[in-house]
Amino acid sequence: MAEIREDLSAAHARAWLRLAAPGAWLTGAEKTAIAAEARAALNCPACAQRKAALSPEQPIPAHIGPSDLDAAWVDVIHRIRTDADRLTPAWFARVVPSVLSVERYVETVGVIAEVTAVDSFMTAMGMPLWPLPEPLTGALTGIRPKAAKLAGAWVPTVAPEDVSADDPEPVQAMYRNRSAANIHRALSLLPEAVNGFFDLDDAMYLPDALLRKFEEEPRAITHAQIELLAARVSALNRCLY
Repeated sequence: MAEIREDLSAAHARAWLRLAAPGAWLTGAEKTAIAAEARAALNCPACAQRKAALSPEQPIPAHIGPSDLDAAWVDVIHRIRTDADRLTPAWFARVVPSVLSVERYVETVGVIAEVTAVDSFMTAMGMPLWPLPEPLTGALTGIRPKAAKLAGAWVPTVAPEDVSADDPEPVQAMYRNRSAANIHRALSLLPEAVNGFFDLDDAMYLPDALLRKFEEEPRAITHAQIELLAARVSALNRCLY
């Protein structure tokens, strides 16, 4: 079995702590249920049928999943996990706000993104998936950046120049040592999701500060090899970014 870097295992452990804890708009129980559904989607016959269909709008049977989340929410989770490249503005308009508020939608996406990253790593390493954590109770943070606005994305986002010194620490931390690239802005309606996902990204990929320091090779493979793998995975996932 391959040896896993300590910082990488630690980042995965922090992701699991975040998954268990109450978030801004979702409880710990809801977040772990989302994670369970995201995993189940990979073996869901309804998802396989939709993925194979010419149009994602083709009627499908009910999803097979382990949670008691509302069926419409389960469909959102399964579609994001298995058929994300065919989501459309029209689909989003049917989902938000009738199924989920825009805040709960963004937090759902953030949970799926972190769980997918950790699960994909473990699968690639031929190791068992981490058991989902027991959810923790507590108050929701309810942090919504004051400067969030619609600016070219389906959901409100925050531009780095609009972050104020008066904003809570999670908001100010979003762009600390990070660029203003769209990948950093995408989840910025939920600062905890940005900070959490890029805590993983720093360990599983590279911190922003090292992206273009080609004279430094902090990983076992080179920058060029990392980018080749990233480009290939993006192509297989039909990722427009």
